[in-house]
Parts: sequence; structure tokens; C-alpha cells
Amino acid sequence: MLYGMCVSMIIDEFISMTTTTEQFRIRTLYRYNLLDTPPDGSFDKMTQLAAKTFNVPIAIISLVDTDRIWFKSKYGLDVKQIGRDPGLCASAILSDEIYVVEDAKNDARTLVNPLVAGDFGLQFYAAAPLHTSSGYNLGTFCIIDKQKRYFNSEQQEMLKLFSEMVMESIELRLNAHNILNEMLSKIEINSTKHLA
Repeated sequence: MLYGMCVSMIIDEFISMTTTTEQFRIRTLYRYNLLDTPPDGSFDKMTQLAAKTFNVPIAIISLVDTDRIWFKSKYGLDVKQIGRDPGLCASAILSDEIYVVEDAKNDARTLVNPLVAGDFGLQFYAAAPLHTSSGYNLGTFCIIDKQKRYFNSEQQEMLKLFSEMVMESIELRLNAHNILNEMLSKIEINSTKHLA
């Protein structure tokens, strides 16, 4: 009886921590103000370069929201977002490591995924998390193929570099935005003082 109560308390604590962590991650995602923004030429060049570098038809910079996975940039795909549930990016952000599925039809993690079992026919997926300076994974830089393939450690390191370049750009934009807002606030305060 005591053992069952302890296990139950541990599970409840884990669920509470997980929920709180996800809430902070979502709050951090919103702070970057990236969702539903127009296409960005520099990110589009990165996804195109990744597709060519890895010889895959699809490369995506994804952001994992509460109920959807929104594509900040995409190469080889026409949709702007998918639901969070079938998306592999939602699984990939749970770790700071590269997430690789080399043969999706024979991988227990993806057997029932509609992107694998359905018409889309996903066979290969590799993703590096977009890791913030505050420690949260906003989304992924991922590559996709409809054929299974092997993804070696050198390729994994290259994919990680792509995700790091994206995050450096995102962090710089946030910092520039914050500095601009701070300067505008100071100008507004000084203007108010001079009018008084």
C-alpha cells in the first residue's frame, strides 16, 4: 500500500514538472515572436542548403506550439503547419540530442505515425533541436526523405550546426528587438519630460 502511494506521488510530481516545463517552453517560444511571421529569405536559404547538402527532398525549420508545428521555413513542402500530434518534431524537442529515424516503417517510435503509415510515406527523419540560451527547445531543424537512409555521426554534427546557426540568428534578432524597444522607451520618457 505504501509502495503504491509513493509511486503515485512520484508520477504526479513528474507530470507536474513536465507540465510546468512545457508551459515555460511555450512562454519562451512566444517571447521570440516568430510564429505566423512572413517567410524569411535567410532561413529559406538555410533549408535549401540543407536539402542540397544532405541530398534530401525536404528540409524544415519548425516551431512546436501548443497544438501545432508551424514551419518558419520549408524547402520541398507546400504546407505551412501540421498538427502537433502526428508531428515528429514534438518528439524531437524532448531531448537536446539529434533525433534520427533511419527506417520509419521498422522503427517502434514511428510505426503508427500517420506521416509514416499514411499517404505521405515518410521513411527518414533527422532533427536537431533549436535550443535557446535559456535552455528550452523551441522546435527543430529537420530533414525528411521518403526513402530510408543511414545518417552517420558527421552528418548529425552538420545538422546540429544548421540548428545552431538558426538559433544564433533568432537570438540576435530578439536582442536587437529588445534593444530597439528599450531605446524607444527612453525616447518616449525624455519626450514626456520635455513636454512637462
